[in-house]
Parts: sequence; C-alpha cells; structure tokens
Amino acid sequence: MRISARADYAVRAALQLAACTDSGPVKAETIAVAQEIPHKFLEGILNDMRRGGLVTSQRGGNGGYRLARAATDISIADVIRTVDGPLVSVRGVRPPELSYSGPAESLLPLWIALRANVRQILDGVSLADVATAGLPTEVMDLTEDPAAWTNP
Repeated sequence: MRISARADYAVRAALQLAACTDSGPVKAETIAVAQEIPHKFLEGILNDMRRGGLVTSQRGGNGGYRLARAATDISIADVIRTVDGPLVSVRGVRPPELSYSGPAESLLPLWIALRANVRQILDGVSLADVATAGLPTEVMDLTEDPAAWTNP
C-alpha cells in the first residue's frame, strides 16, 4: 500500500486543524507553512475535504478552515478516502470486483485480507488519537516489532 502525497498532506492538514480547534478558523496559508505543504496543492485538498464534509470554510478576514466534526469522530481512513478514494485497490479496482483463475485464484482472499487489516487500523485511529499521541494499543503493539521499522 502506498500513501499518496495528497493523502499525507490531507491527514497532516486535518491534524493541524485538530490541534487548533479552540482558535477559530485557520487560514490555508497557516496550515501550509506549519506543515510545509505547497499552498496551491493544499487549497485543492481542503476543497475536497470541504466537499467531503470533513472541514468547513469561512470567508473573510477572519476566515479559514475548521473541522466539521470533532477530531474524535474523524478517522484517518475518512481523510484518505475523501481525497484518494478507496483505501485498497488493485489496478484501480476494489478487491471484491476482481476475479482470478488458476494459480492466481488465491489472490482475491489475500487482497481482501489486506484491505480488512488496513481498514482495521486506519478506521480505528482518529485525528484526536494522532494529534494527542494517543495511538491505540493495538497500533503501538505493531510498531514494537523491529522488522516493522526496516525495509526488507
């Protein structure tokens, strides 16, 4: 699984908004500077997140963006799906829509299992969990294996 720059930037922008919930709307430029995200690229991402119901925007001198719901109610998966679509696809196709034959027949359950595990982790972690360094124990347990930190 690859996390696109768009998804990475979207999650980082959402986390910046989660950290600023008490300060009113946050300007896109402020988010861009804080997270080192190209401003023009971020504007498009924020528009997608607004259309997806994750953020609201306010125009004017005191305008900017804020989360549309509490950070505890927005999962990392919600953000990624909003800007990139399905979490796991094969050649742009969702796994249940695939079919294989012969020795490749067992690929389908493998892709389904992969998708289930990705969903379990990303749907189970909220913006608030990440913003407050409170990742769930099951996620932290996965990081304790030294092999998780290396590239084979």
